[in-house]
Amino acid sequence: MKAKRQEKIIEIIGQFDIETQDELAAKLKEAGFHTTQATISRDIREMKLTKISFPDGKQKYIALDNRETASTEKYKRMLKDTITSIAISENILVIKTVAGMAMACGAALDHLNFEQILGTIAGDDTIMCVARSKEEAPVVKAMIQEI
Repeated sequence: MKAKRQEKIIEIIGQFDIETQDELAAKLKEAGFHTTQATISRDIREMKLTKISFPDGKQKYIALDNRETASTEKYKRMLKDTITSIAISENILVIKTVAGMAMACGAALDHLNFEQILGTIAGDDTIMCVARSKEEAPVVKAMIQEI
C-alpha cells in the first residue's frame, strides 16, 4: 500500500501544482488513498520531495532524483558557487558560469535529473539548457535559483 501511495504521490505532483500537504491529501483521497497528514509528511520526507518557490510567491512540490544524497548536495553546491546568471528564450535557458565551469555545471544539471529538462549542452562558461516546453522554462529557472 505504501509503495502504491508513494507512486501516486509522484504522479500527482507531476500533474498538479501541489502547494500544501492538505492539497496532496485531497488529491490522494480522490484517487482512493485515505491517509493522515502524518503519513503524508513521512512520505514526503522518505521520498525526498522538496518545494520550489516561484517569483509570484506560489510554491510547488517536486521530486528530485533519488540518487545518493551526498553527491546530489555536492552538485547543488557547485551550481550555487559557479552559476552567475540565467536568461530564458522560449524553452531554452542560457546559463552563464564562471570561466571553465559550464561543462561541470551541465553535468550536475543532468545528474539532478529534473524531469522538466530535456538536456544540456555546455561550452567554457555557457550552458544551453533545453526545457520540455516554453511554459516549463521559468519552472526550471526557479528550480535552479532555489538551489
